[in-house]
Amino acid sequence: MAARTALVYDEEMTRYKLLWVDPACKVEVPERLTVSYAALKARGLAARCVALPVRGATDEDVLLVHSEEYLEAVKQTPHMDLEGLMKFTQQYGDVYFHPNIYHCATLAIGATLQLVDSVMTGKVRNGMALVRPPGHHSQRSAANGFCVFNNVAIAALYAKKHYDVKRVLYFSWHRYEHQSFWPNLQESDYDTVGKGKGLGFNINLPWNKVGMNNSDYLSAFFHVLLPVAYEFSPDLVFVSAGFDSAIGDPEGHMCATPDVFAHLTHLLMSLAGGKLCAVLEGGYNLTSLPQSVCQTVQTLLGDPTPEMSGLDRPCLSALESIQNVRAAHHQYWSCFRHTGGPAGRCGFVHAVLGLVLPLAYQYSPGLVLVALAEGSGVDVAAWAQLTSLLQGVAQGRMLTLMQGCEEDTLRATAASLMGEPTSALGPTGTLIPEDARVLERERKRLQGRWGLLQTAGSDLPHSLYTQRK
Repeated sequence: MAARTALVYDEEMTRYKLLWVDPACKVEVPERLTVSYAALKARGLAARCVALPVRGATDEDVLLVHSEEYLEAVKQTPHMDLEGLMKFTQQYGDVYFHPNIYHCATLAIGATLQLVDSVMTGKVRNGMALVRPPGHHSQRSAANGFCVFNNVAIAALYAKKHYDVKRVLYFSWHRYEHQSFWPNLQESDYDTVGKGKGLGFNINLPWNKVGMNNSDYLSAFFHVLLPVAYEFSPDLVFVSAGFDSAIGDPEGHMCATPDVFAHLTHLLMSLAGGKLCAVLEGGYNLTSLPQSVCQTVQTLLGDPTPEMSGLDRPCLSALESIQNVRAAHHQYWSCFRHTGGPAGRCGFVHAVLGLVLPLAYQYSPGLVLVALAEGSGVDVAAWAQLTSLLQGVAQGRMLTLMQGCEEDTLRATAASLMGEPTSALGPTGTLIPEDARVLERERKRLQGRWGLLQTAGSDLPHSLYTQRK
């Protein structure tokens, strides 16, 4: 059996910093990496991981995403003086260059690719790469937002090229504020859904106000990310782990607590047979950042997730974004519509994601009791997914009661309870109208008391949604 979790880190990636005064860039500091790794060591988490060495990226790796002209331009930065670096930086937005940044950027890519290699060859199940500079804002021919090369985009194409991975899941939501927040791109709004072969596969969930909290983030998972992810059935999951959404961050101005990242990670670990690569992106509060990193790694290692209390209905702005995304992708994803078709796993998956998980998280029980009766019609893979997902509540305390079950169901249940990756369900199909009506009736019946069931602002009476606009 493969060891569980890899950790990729090299202090060499801290060897660049801002050399001049720039208020927009002053938060991107080497300490982001050092405090995160120190926290992992102090909690004994680093010692429990498989330490992977870092390698530099090749030109071939970089050119999977970036233009040759841009790569050659960045290669010149080690030879520039201060004036030259400042002039070069001015071509781009909210980024800075340093004589060592090209070297560090190739290490960041290489660290991410080392993680992909280890996961895809079965050396580990999952892992996290602590890298710097981050990559998620960089474009084909431009540095942007503290980012030089797009580490995760390169890794996704690398996995497709070297391991014949067909389906890679990468999902991100972002502060948008109706295009008023940097980088002010219209194509970051919910109605940009991709084009060509990517039509319907580009999903933007924009946050249009600051202060989004745990309930808002979990609601986005329950009602957008997870339904699409289960239908998509990825072979590999990448998490661009940007912790600027954590409370106290000077860039994000959101209110997600570090604990919620444990739960978001846990929910994603049920996909792709557990093959998950988390790669550090943003996060600029030197208190909440290491806490968030530790919560992520703890969960990857299989530790119980922390208790989540005080969850309530998402705010109206979050509901509007969720509703808009679901409407924009209605024609592309069966999970957002229902048509006639054969009954199967789809109704079960919709019930778990749209009803059971939101209720369980908001109720916050001390113990989960799951019963499977003979003749229930729930197949082995779906049952294993349910037991795995519900281990995210009650700090993993779960009892399963099973009557008249086949041996393969018992084995799958035991494996799930022991933290083994669950088998992928495969495409879940289309929800049939009868199942859709039943689920919608139950959701509307319960949502007045259980706010995490809501998927649209129109679900709420005015007296309720005015409490959290």
